[in-house]
Amino acid sequence: MHTLVVDHPLIAHKLTALRDVHTETPVFRSLTDELVTLLAYEATRHLQVEPVAIRTPVEAMAGSKLGGPAPLIVPVLRAGIGMLDGMTRLLHEAEVGFIGLVRDERTLAASIYAARLPEDLTGRETFVLDPMLATGGTLETVIRMLLSRGAAGVTAVCLLAAPEGIKRIETSFPDQEVHVPIRVVVAAVDERLNDRGYIVPGLGDAGDRLFGVV
Repeated sequence: MHTLVVDHPLIAHKLTALRDVHTETPVFRSLTDELVTLLAYEATRHLQVEPVAIRTPVEAMAGSKLGGPAPLIVPVLRAGIGMLDGMTRLLHEAEVGFIGLVRDERTLAASIYAARLPEDLTGRETFVLDPMLATGGTLETVIRMLLSRGAAGVTAVCLLAAPEGIKRIETSFPDQEVHVPIRVVVAAVDERLNDRGYIVPGLGDAGDRLFGVV
């Protein structure tokens, strides 16, 4: 498993604004969208391309296009929906699936309540969108589901991660046993989890801050 913390001035600037308790929902949504697009640039760096012949206004040339099959983007409901536009802005060719998980606030265990994914993902790159990699339970569940359907690689795009969550994914998917690339692309790795499973210092509940408390 490979973790990439994207170190860029714009990312640091936007993430700081996201963390601020005074940032209101409309601005939080806009910042999340912009930040995910910046992360998506790095998250898609490994995608394969194939040659294509085109003609410019001057002459013919050999260019490149993304190779098939189409990648699959999987936002984790509900907070991952707030990251979808930022990802598809760069990856127009992708298809979109959905998975819904709920975390038990007492045990912190994640359970699936909805899933809309292709049965066969053979040869396809997949991108999981979830703002917070906290305990790692949600991401582990999603990765196992995607691998069971034949995904060629899984890249998680997160705004924040806790060391505990990263450690869980590393332990659950050791390189010597899982021969499919597992990647985590994140804007920052914070200090720790608190006793409620929230990332510290974090930014609070990403779903509530994106969509309001419901």
